[in-house]
Amino acid sequence: MKLWKKAAGLIKDRNSIWAASISRRTSYRNPDLESIVIKATSHDELHVDYKNFHRVYQWVRTSPMYVKPLLYAISSRMEKTRSWVVALKGLMLMHGIFCCKIPALQRIGRLPFELSNFTDGHSRPSKTWAYDAFVRAYFTYLDQRSAFLQETATSAVAFKKQQQLGRLQGGGLDLQHAEEEPPLTEELVKLRKWQALMDMLLEIRPNLGTAKVYLVFEAMICILTEIFDVYSRICKGIARVLLRIYFAPGKEEAQMALAVVQKAAMQGQELEMYLEFCRDLGALGSSECPKVKQIPEEDIKDLERIIHEAGDDAVKEKRKREEIVDKESDGDKWEVFPEDDMISWVSTGYNDASAAAADYNNPFASSSNLMPHVAPAHTKPVLPDLISF
Repeated sequence: MKLWKKAAGLIKDRNSIWAASISRRTSYRNPDLESIVIKATSHDELHVDYKNFHRVYQWVRTSPMYVKPLLYAISSRMEKTRSWVVALKGLMLMHGIFCCKIPALQRIGRLPFELSNFTDGHSRPSKTWAYDAFVRAYFTYLDQRSAFLQETATSAVAFKKQQQLGRLQGGGLDLQHAEEEPPLTEELVKLRKWQALMDMLLEIRPNLGTAKVYLVFEAMICILTEIFDVYSRICKGIARVLLRIYFAPGKEEAQMALAVVQKAAMQGQELEMYLEFCRDLGALGSSECPKVKQIPEEDIKDLERIIHEAGDDAVKEKRKREEIVDKESDGDKWEVFPEDDMISWVSTGYNDASAAAADYNNPFASSSNLMPHVAPAHTKPVLPDLISF
C-alpha cells in the first residue's frame, strides 16, 4: 500500500469521525456509534480492527434502541464510499451483526444499502476489478441471507400462532403441548432456499492475485466458516426430511425431496472443488480438511422407488416396516463436518497454512458469548466468531 494512499485514507477517516462527532443525536443517529463504525471500516487494508467490531456488537446487544442508529451508520458509510477496502470491511461487520441473534436485526429484510454494482473509484478498473467482483458477490450473499432471515423469523412466528390457535379452537388450553413439526413441503422449500444460498457462497472467490491480500484473506476465512455451517445445515435438514418421508411416504413430497437430494449431490462435488481451490490459496490447511462426504446413492434410489410405488399402499407399508428402523440410525452419515474439529480445517494464519490449529477458538463451539473474538496483538490474525447463527 503506497504511503500517500495510506495517508489519504487516514485523513478521510479522521474527517468522517470529526463530522460524526458534531452531528445531532436523534433516534436514528448516535455520534458515538457512528465513530466506532468508521473506525471498524477504516481505509487501512493491512489491518482489521476487531476491537471496534467487538464494540459494535456490544452496543447492539445492549438495547434494541441502537439497531436503527447502527443500520443508519453502516448504510451511510457504505453508500458514500468508493473504496473496496471500506466496502469489504462493512460487509464483514454486517455479517457479524447477523450473529448477534437480535430479533430486530433478523427482521430487517434486504440490506439497507446497495453494493450490487460496486466499483472502486480510487484506482483504475484494470487494477481493482477482482476486488470489485469479490465485494459484489459477498454483498449478494449477505443481502439474500438477510432476506431469508426475515422470512424464516416471520414464518416461525406465524406457525407458532397457528398452532396455539388450533389448540384453543379444539378446546385444549395446554399451550405447553409438544411443538408440532412444520409441514414437510415447507421444510423442503426452506431446504431449496438454503441450497440457493450455498450457490451464492460458492460464487465468492478471489483470484490468485487478490487472495494474497491480507484483508481478502481474512474475509475468506469468514466465508469458509459460513460455507461449513450452511452445508451442514443442508445435510442435517435432508436427514430430517428423509426420515419423515420414510415414515409417511407421499409422491409429491418424494419428488421434491429427490430434487433437493440431487441438488445436494451436485453441490457436494462443487464444494470439493471449492475447498481444493482454497487449499491452493492457503486459506485451508493442506492435510487437516477431510474430503466432503457425498450424498449416499441409496437415498436417491429410495426416493425414486417411493415415487414409483406411490400408488401401491401395500407395497409402501411393507417397505416402510422393513426400512424404517434402519433409516432412524442413518443420521450419522449426514454429519459431514464434525463441529468440534471444524476449525482445524481452516488455515491458521495469513500466509501460514501450516501453523498450529491450537491458536484458534472454535466459532462453532456452544457458548453464550456469540460476539466475535478480539484479535490479540500478534502477527497471526485470529478467526473472528462471525458465523454462529
